[in-house]
Amino acid sequence: MKISRMNKYESDSKTKAFFDMETTEGIVVKGFSLIEGSNGLFASIPSHKGKDEKFYENVIMSKEQKKELNDLAVAKYNEL
Repeated sequence: MKISRMNKYESDSKTKAFFDMETTEGIVVKGFSLIEGSNGLFASIPSHKGKDEKFYENVIMSKEQKKELNDLAVAKYNEL
């Protein structure tokens, strides 16, 4: 996977950037965010609110894939 597009978000909010991810098969998934948390930057997966008022991720990824995505996003952000 790779980060296909990243835009910094210039604000005092915890959201630092928005980005899209491209799979090795060439599928682009849009709508990821890079958030400043208490333990540093992390990638937030696109989600939606269900009828039960809980949030559900739109993209299902394994723990290893989430870590890889997070590492790629933070590295790309630091390059900007």
